Amino acid sequence: MAPSHLRWPLKLSIAAAVVTIGMKGTAYAVTGSVGLFSDALESGVNLFAAVVAYLSLLYAARPADPGHAYGHEKIEYLSSGLEGALVLAAGLGTAGYAVRRLIYPEPLANLEIGTAIALAASAVNLAVARVLLHHGRKHRSVLLEADGHHLMSDVWTSVGVVAGIGLVLLTGRQWLDAVVAAAVGLNIMWTGGDLIRRSFDGLMDHALPTAEQDQLRAVITARLPPGATFHALRTRQAGARRFAEFHLLVAGDQSVRAAHHLGHEIEAALVEALPGLEVLFHVEPVEERESWEGEYLERLGEAPHPPGAADAR
Repeated sequence: MAPSHLRWPLKLSIAAAVVTIGMKGTAYAVTGSVGLFSDALESGVNLFAAVVAYLSLLYAARPADPGHAYGHEKIEYLSSGLEGALVLAAGLGTAGYAVRRLIYPEPLANLEIGTAIALAASAVNLAVARVLLHHGRKHRSVLLEADGHHLMSDVWTSVGVVAGIGLVLLTGRQWLDAVVAAAVGLNIMWTGGDLIRRSFDGLMDHALPTAEQDQLRAVITARLPPGATFHALRTRQAGARRFAEFHLLVAGDQSVRAAHHLGHEIEAALVEALPGLEVLFHVEPVEERESWEGEYLERLGEAPHPPGAADAR
């Protein structure tokens, strides 16, 4: 079962989507504003995406098993990518409907009432988005962060819509409503594309951020005894879980027990630096050429030969 500290923010997101769909749908019904229609459409997408995210979170929390030895967390990226695709579709639909309104304008009414409702719905989404983003960053949950960014795009949609309605009220030019809605649609599409990109990175085992990799290298280097070194550091992230592996090169005549103890000391220090990190190390003799796989290390951007390679056996 997914931890409660991850479940309840998504439940809050689902509840907020239901409430804002009703509010924005009412606002569109009383005004006929294409901007408010786009706002209501995105809240509908929010509801579907939040439900999918919640179900994905339940699946991701399942423990590792023989068929999924690294766990099930990668489904978070699939859910996040789906959410990005839905956001992209909502933005495309919004822009398309706005263009249609420019070509076939329709009269607007009760704009003051619609504006008040839209602002109230936006306040609800803003509060929930802040909760999701806070807990997503705190617990490194790509699902919560994706849903939070999605709701923030909804907030900006509402801001844009209200700005468009304000311009209509000030100038009397009702076509401005459609123009602003089209601009908001393009912004929504940008948000969706960014979510898809982040999800693609996760599914492709993208490395941890450079700052975290540098931190890992510094921790390993600080605990190496004279004559020992390391290379082939590889990292990846799956949902909230982070993985790191590296080759630990020690003197060939060092005992297995001593090398093992050194490796576990370094592993403990790495986990202390990045809590929750799962570490795998491979011990090799530093003097042997076979420990310095040239082509493999070059692919990782590392030196393919040890210092004093000419003397290596």
